[in-house]
Amino acid sequence: MEKTEQAVVPVRVAGLVVTALIGALVVFQVLLAAGVPWGRAAYGGASAELPANLRTTSAIAAVVWSLLALVVLRRAGLTGWSPLPGEWVRPAAWVLVGLFAVATVLNAIPPSALERAIWFPVSALMLAGTLVVVLRG
Repeated sequence: MEKTEQAVVPVRVAGLVVTALIGALVVFQVLLAAGVPWGRAAYGGASAELPANLRTTSAIAAVVWSLLALVVLRRAGLTGWSPLPGEWVRPAAWVLVGLFAVATVLNAIPPSALERAIWFPVSALMLAGTLVVVLRG
């Protein structure tokens, strides 16, 4: 493997890890939107059954996260298409870094121990992986 190829491998692996974690988040949001009683692991963990407004929020979040996964894949060099023009992919990836940094802090402090146990490590991994992707060449 050439030196250039060796440098690309960690970026692609990071992109795949972040995308897989976003995929898990999307599935979780879709299930919440569908009424699965996992609300204790989301939105502060106030109740297992989410009210209609939070179920709608979860449905919208699933779509947004799916599109953001495509941005990560494009920035990591794993796909040639994203929902944003090429020149916007890097700035959007930086926005994701900021979003995951905030998410990591917020997921470290919710009142729900279950939410904290699941989403703090997930958001920290997404932050680290997105940093690897965004800092590539």
